[in-house]
Amino acid sequence: MNMTRREFFLVPAVAGLARATGPAAAKVTLVLFDAKGARKGVVTVDKITKSDDEWKKQLTPEQFEVARKKGTERAFSGKYAETHDKGIYNCVCCGTALFDSDTKFESGTGWPSFYQPIAKENVATETDRKFGMSRTEVLCKKCDAHLGHVFEDGPKPTGLRYCMNSASLDFKKT
Repeated sequence: MNMTRREFFLVPAVAGLARATGPAAAKVTLVLFDAKGARKGVVTVDKITKSDDEWKKQLTPEQFEVARKKGTERAFSGKYAETHDKGIYNCVCCGTALFDSDTKFESGTGWPSFYQPIAKENVATETDRKFGMSRTEVLCKKCDAHLGHVFEDGPKPTGLRYCMNSASLDFKKT
């Protein structure tokens, strides 16, 4: 294949640009809420992706281990296990609204438990087969932070128990 001089210099430049910009960021659809927990609307935004080094600069060691490495805090050790204030529980990594205190209940497990997310669009689930069992992992839809697991032994009206790690949450009083 014969190339002109211009093509010879242009091809590596274009290839380099493609590598520098990378593939288009994945999009996610979320429900936005104001500081008082009122629904503001639905938006489509870029999914957040960062390197471990970037997350480590933003998070405490415990938050990083739980939210980014899918760890679990010890039962009854999290700062929100006994919180009863009114407010919104947001993702510690990206600030996405995840749970409303009105859906929090005492499960006796030692982790903050909710019977539903503030908006189903704001969380994702996937099967977790670690430790020889099958559970449903709950993730922040915007940044894939590990939040905890959901079980089918919760109260009415859903029958679900979203068992979350305090280290993955940031509570804002309303």
